[in-house]
Amino acid sequence: MLTEFAETDAASRKELEELVVGLEGEVEEAETEALLSGDSDPNNAICSIQAGAGGTDAQDWAEMLMRMYIRWAERKGFKVEILDEQSGSEAGIKSATFRVEGDYAYGLLAGEAGVHRLVRISPFNSGGSRETSFASFFVSPEIDDDIDVDIQEKDLRIDTYRSTGAGGQHVNTTDSAVRITHIPTGTVVTCQNQRSQIQNRQVAMQVLRSRLYELELEKRRAEAAELEENKQDISFGSQIRNYVLHPYRLVKDTRTKLEDGDVDSVLDGDIDPFIKEFLLHKKSRS
Repeated sequence: MLTEFAETDAASRKELEELVVGLEGEVEEAETEALLSGDSDPNNAICSIQAGAGGTDAQDWAEMLMRMYIRWAERKGFKVEILDEQSGSEAGIKSATFRVEGDYAYGLLAGEAGVHRLVRISPFNSGGSRETSFASFFVSPEIDDDIDVDIQEKDLRIDTYRSTGAGGQHVNTTDSAVRITHIPTGTVVTCQNQRSQIQNRQVAMQVLRSRLYELELEKRRAEAAELEENKQDISFGSQIRNYVLHPYRLVKDTRTKLEDGDVDSVLDGDIDPFIKEFLLHKKSRS
């Protein structure tokens, strides 16, 4: 009897502990969402990653960064769809665009926009030297069809080409990939992971509308300077966050000064503390 009672008591205690952890997580999410008040914050997010200075190491870092954000989205139960991916010459990716679908995806990710810097022993250098790599992350809100974004056909240059990314079964040998350039703003979007040229064009237009809408929002809010900061040179001195794997292990945000020594967890998508700290930092300055 005593053994059964002890086992039942232990099971109940474990269940209670799990319930408390779950409630703490829900409270944490509610506190974070309370910091989001922008018109587009509840929207899905269109995310882009671009390799910067650092050659093959930078392209590998860009892929690591994409994995970090995808793992973050998966942890939150969000849906991720890769819209375009350009493979690196030897490893990693040159660039990628993907959609994150979930409540407040844009609002949560908006503060992540900027240059991310990695310091590590290069796996691509036989001499085992320490290398510094850069990649940029940019995000815009996915907008509903009922929001009017005036796009003139004469302002578009549409090119088709053969799909080159990993792409799995959807990539084929026809010229199904689509690149759309919005000439007045110089905005370029590509899509190659859908099943046909028509589908790729539809998705590319959706991404273009989202990006042009984001530009218009920034213009209306007189935040063009901040937008340019997010698009600055992908190199030293412009990073918003440093990820150091050697000679010590540390992730540090250059804006909020928040640090985390568990680099592996951060790279596996545990970035909520950085997101919340930035939102608090932003609110304190408003």
